[in-house]
Amino acid sequence: MSTLRLILGDQLNPKHPWFEQVDPDVRYVLMEIRQETDYVLHHAQKILAIFAGMRELARGLREAGHRVRYIAIDDADNRQSLTENLDALIADTGATRFEWQAPDEYRLDAQLDDWFARSGLAGGKTSSAHFLGYRFEAKRLFAGKKQWRMEIFYRHMRRAHGVLLEPDGEPVGGQWNFDAENRKPWRGEPGEPADLRPRHDHSALWRQIQAAGVAAFGDPCADDVRWPVNRAEALGQLDAFIRDALPYFGDYQDAMSPSAPRLFHSLLSFALNVKMLHPREVIDAAETAWREGRAPLAAVEGFIRQILGWREYIRGVYWAHMPGYEQSNVLQHDTPLPDWFWTGKTGMRCLADAVGNSLRYAHAHHIQRLMVIGNFALLAGLDPQALHRWYLGVYIDAFEWVELPNTLGMSQFADGGLLASKPYAASATYIHRMGGDYCRGCAYRRDRRTGPDACPFNALYWDFHLRHAEKLSRNPRIGMVYRNLAGMDAAETAAIRQRADALRADLDAL
Repeated sequence: MSTLRLILGDQLNPKHPWFEQVDPDVRYVLMEIRQETDYVLHHAQKILAIFAGMRELARGLREAGHRVRYIAIDDADNRQSLTENLDALIADTGATRFEWQAPDEYRLDAQLDDWFARSGLAGGKTSSAHFLGYRFEAKRLFAGKKQWRMEIFYRHMRRAHGVLLEPDGEPVGGQWNFDAENRKPWRGEPGEPADLRPRHDHSALWRQIQAAGVAAFGDPCADDVRWPVNRAEALGQLDAFIRDALPYFGDYQDAMSPSAPRLFHSLLSFALNVKMLHPREVIDAAETAWREGRAPLAAVEGFIRQILGWREYIRGVYWAHMPGYEQSNVLQHDTPLPDWFWTGKTGMRCLADAVGNSLRYAHAHHIQRLMVIGNFALLAGLDPQALHRWYLGVYIDAFEWVELPNTLGMSQFADGGLLASKPYAASATYIHRMGGDYCRGCAYRRDRRTGPDACPFNALYWDFHLRHAEKLSRNPRIGMVYRNLAGMDAAETAAIRQRADALRADLDAL
């Protein structure tokens, strides 16, 4: 009996139990296929980093003595389809058994389940041995609840996995969440740590990808490509973050600056989401830094909350509500994305920087994604499905299980509040407070609501709440907004509406 074992492009974990021993009857299969490059338009660096990581894993497996069948993007016998390639491989090798790690995206999970059910092969699906919770842990925890709050899930996971706990099971420091301490603007000090990630010249691979006809956008080689291609590089990136950035991460995790795009963020999400790193080792490294006095508790807790809390929770939301969640659009927004989502050329400096960095580096940190780009999209009424496809394509760490709930639920409130307790909407005041450098030199005035030079965030913010008053005015978390609107005279609200209508009618001109 011979066995084929499939490894997907986001399953680049050389520590998976599969690889603990060499079995000559097992052949590992990795595929570069147009099915995966083309289902949305992807950033060039995302395609490059995943393909380079796949090739590195294949090389390492061969060196360890495993048999590997690698299908490159330009191979003559590449059918460019996952299941068509599998059919050809089964016919070619005579394999009688097929095994695969559970995919994290619903479409691939369904595709492989359906194919295997028809194949007549022995074998089956196994765990990817990556996540700390199981697929439906959030569904079980929130059974019967209308709202699924991350904080409840986070505390459950802290207790379940013994993270940042006293011996009696209570949280270290006397509280579960130090978020209130982690909202400082950054004014230039301390300086942004040096970027110690290795540089990769993927120009030959890029030519190969282009010759195969793959379409992409974004800069394929900004400052070379800095994303890790193997576990050793990912571990080096983790070590540098713990040493150089984690001590300041908490204070400035919500800050933004055009002069420091990384600030103190880890940029580990790509390595985590393709499974070069395990979340437990990242969590343990951060907790150890606190216990050894190398990082403050507020910073460590805030960082761990992103992984043990938010990342695992988002995955639970995704699997509990797929299929169907991807069509969520409670606010019925349908405006197309402006052209500058693909060029970064807008007079709004904060958006030019956040979108421009996304196009250049395939990355922007979470506040730029949520409170600049996502905030604008929400206020302007952009089509949430089109925005979802853009986020899924542009960001190096975006796979549907993590990106879809973040975009439709957290950012666009398209699920009506299942995930977020209120819309994440803000005017220019927030942008100025957390990224004041953006407002200096901008074509628009942050202190004006109306008029041709008023910051578009202001009129769009108030107009958003006016347009959706029926759905939102009873939400206790945004009651102050509607009290402020009630205090405005009719002429002011009319001017706001007029300004917002003019802005939304020609978003390309901003």
